[in-house]
Amino acid sequence: MTYKTKIAVITGAGSGIGRAVAVALSQAGWSLVLAGRRKAALKDTAELCAGETLCVPTDVTDEASVAGLFEATINRFGRVDMLFNNAGVSAAAVPLEDLDWARAKAVIDTNVTGAMLCAREAIRAMKAQTPQGGRIINNGSISAYAPRPHAAPYVMSKHAVTGLTKSIILDGRPFGITAAQIDIGNAVTDMSEAMASGVLQADGGIRPEPRMDVAHVAYTVVHMANLPPEANMPFVTIMATNMPLYGRG
Repeated sequence: MTYKTKIAVITGAGSGIGRAVAVALSQAGWSLVLAGRRKAALKDTAELCAGETLCVPTDVTDEASVAGLFEATINRFGRVDMLFNNAGVSAAAVPLEDLDWARAKAVIDTNVTGAMLCAREAIRAMKAQTPQGGRIINNGSISAYAPRPHAAPYVMSKHAVTGLTKSIILDGRPFGITAAQIDIGNAVTDMSEAMASGVLQADGGIRPEPRMDVAHVAYTVVHMANLPPEANMPFVTIMATNMPLYGRG
């Protein structure tokens, strides 16, 4: 079966940024594979989408589960044009020496191992398909270059994502594969809810921060995804205009 639309795999598609990007990509004519832990949440996202979707419950930290995600994608659509490597978690803002190790490990397992496993399977598919090539867009973070207080596991994980992005840009060149990264500041999602009531600042104070509509993130990802193969936006930052990023790092 030949599909005229492009095929995107989106991890963390059951809510927040992943859901918003899925809806925007579907409206732009993409067919989607929605991945996440919760089947019901993926179905809710699919109902909001305009085009064809495939829901694949996936644990990105599990090698076999990720392999199954891309096997299902190829079986249904025959190719992968784009991966939005979006699944991620954070930890409570506590000093590193007081952080529960299980929670810290969960951050690394999801944000680093999960991103790498998904990228690996996407690259395998993109190299094997005809025509070769594709694009991987990683969800990074402004925290990678301007940390918040007491956020070492998350900051470390997003530094690793930046390294993954740069490596794919280099290693994917012979095969028409490239990568990009979107660093997001305070989009309105459940994960950023605390920003509205007040979060720890670099000076030790606790203050609320401005947030922006998550639709702005979604439109940016669509623009990145729709670039022709000869063009790339390696790193993009989109943030609430008045959030206190500049000055904290």
